[in-house]
Amino acid sequence: MVNSMSLLRRTATAAALLAAAVFATSCALSPEPSNAPRDRLHRVGINYVLERPLQDLYDGVFVLTDNGGVPPRVVTLAQLTNVLATYDVVFYGEIHSHPGVHLAEMELFSALFQRDPRWILSLEQFERDTQGVVNDYLADRIGENTLIDRGHAWKNYLTSYRPLLQFAKVHHLPVVAAEAPGWAVSCVGQWGPGILATFTPTERAWVAADLDVRPGPYRDKFMQFLGGSPSHGGGVTSPEAQQRAERSFAAQVTRDDTMAESIARALSDHPAYKVLHLTGTFHAEGFLGTVERLKLLNPALKIAVIDAVQVDNPTAPSFTPDEVRDGTALQLIYPAPEAFVDGEDTSAFMAKMKQERDASRCKYSLP
Repeated sequence: MVNSMSLLRRTATAAALLAAAVFATSCALSPEPSNAPRDRLHRVGINYVLERPLQDLYDGVFVLTDNGGVPPRVVTLAQLTNVLATYDVVFYGEIHSHPGVHLAEMELFSALFQRDPRWILSLEQFERDTQGVVNDYLADRIGENTLIDRGHAWKNYLTSYRPLLQFAKVHHLPVVAAEAPGWAVSCVGQWGPGILATFTPTERAWVAADLDVRPGPYRDKFMQFLGGSPSHGGGVTSPEAQQRAERSFAAQVTRDDTMAESIARALSDHPAYKVLHLTGTFHAEGFLGTVERLKLLNPALKIAVIDAVQVDNPTAPSFTPDEVRDGTALQLIYPAPEAFVDGEDTSAFMAKMKQERDASRCKYSLP
């Protein structure tokens, strides 16, 4: 009897240990939740490095940084959406020709809409004087070819922005043609802000009421860009070059202030709505440019910035501590092909650029 009881106890103990082992093993092998990111970052020197390569131009990773307010960490689209849904305005600082950015923009727009359908799509890619054309397209009064023609759509509209506009159209969401007309920007670049006084009242309404050309971090950044850009005149060394640089900055600000004013008006016209604004990285990174202009118009707004970062080495994607502060989140993306290789003759391309600039010269002149 004693031997039988002892055997039963040993059997029960072994069964319990086996059950515990099976449970522990199942916990260790169970997959992470579907919304958990599988990518990780580690430090190499001062930089942050993704622990896997980027595979192609569609492959990208979101990194939450909160403008340096939190340690950078990889997040899924769902996790990023949860964060951005708490903001009033989301700036997506894009690389205009990058397919991975445009894919992520569409995915994010759809995810934000699923959380709350009250979203406005605001676009640098359509100019303010074409707002009526955009509205006609959304209301089915014109077709897509007319939108592209009369709306002066960008060359990559069909592959890059068409999905977003179609999504907005199907779901009856407002779309803002936010940018200042290109010819008006050229006028300011050629003559300075004073040229705006020669515009007709209708034309003047297509540009922001106030242009902020005061010194500050954004002006410093722009002047630094000019100094290192041969296509924009190279270094600023003479009084004439300084004047050209100041007018170039005024032209840049014409874009920023007009887009900021367009966003502010859209929010006023659609109470309780939020805005997703697509623009070039320079207009938003570091919370400068259009972002700081919008903050001046409405300091109460909670604004987020996504900054697209082309990594130098896709086999070991990395970013710097300075880039951490460029946005609420970064999108690490595969680098686009080089526009030109060393030693290539670019004279024909530069001549074409000059021809396009000359064709857009201002129709007005100062007295």
